[in-house]
Amino acid sequence: MTEFAREIWTRSERDETLDAIFQGKLVVVQSKRGYRFSLDAVLLAHFVEISGEEKIMDLGTGNGVVALILASQNPSVQVVGLEVQARMVDRASRGVTLNRLKGRVEIVQGDVCSVVQNFAPQSFDIVVSNPPYRRLKSGRVNPNPERTIARHEVKASLRDFLSGGSYLLRRGGRMTLVYPAARAIDLFLGMREADLEPRRLRFVHSFAGAQAAFVLLEGVKGARPELEIMRPLVIYAKRQQYTDEINAILAG
Repeated sequence: MTEFAREIWTRSERDETLDAIFQGKLVVVQSKRGYRFSLDAVLLAHFVEISGEEKIMDLGTGNGVVALILASQNPSVQVVGLEVQARMVDRASRGVTLNRLKGRVEIVQGDVCSVVQNFAPQSFDIVVSNPPYRRLKSGRVNPNPERTIARHEVKASLRDFLSGGSYLLRRGGRMTLVYPAARAIDLFLGMREADLEPRRLRFVHSFAGAQAAFVLLEGVKGARPELEIMRPLVIYAKRQQYTDEINAILAG
């Protein structure tokens, strides 16, 4: 850790951790007990296709990990991260400072449902999102409210994320999401309803031969139907050992 990082870290709260990714090239401020990013966020950032000086919105940015990855690996882009929870906004903002990305990444506190009031229509080229996976009254609700809001559709539903993304995107702009494979139909139908035509799809499997756990999906606003189904992405070669592709992704 650099001296600059140490200086920032000593000011942070005692219930937080400073976690390095990409062999220490990037650090993320996280709560010890609250929401913490997982591999799906890194895979989402890797799946995004960037072609130049594009403006990117990260809906539900959380601790800012996807926004930080995209900006650090693509010097030509500008990224806005929208997050409703004040504590995570603070952590994401400190992550921007810590990684020297001020001027290229902006963290904004706000609700996905209020993008119409806070942003101009068709003002972004790319929207990315790792939205809450579970319906409001499904599955075990975590007693930690930070995790509950991140995992369950408490503040916004999948439809809210998709309609917000469609509002923000220019014609031909792209929205990329990671979502449970078990809810892939909801994602496909929701995209179509929001005028986001699914164009690139990749299934993510824990092991070769296992059922898909997640899907990575890109939709293009106003595009004609034509879906590319990519080869599967397998996470583990064997127990607790990543595949070569995942190791390459994690190396940045």
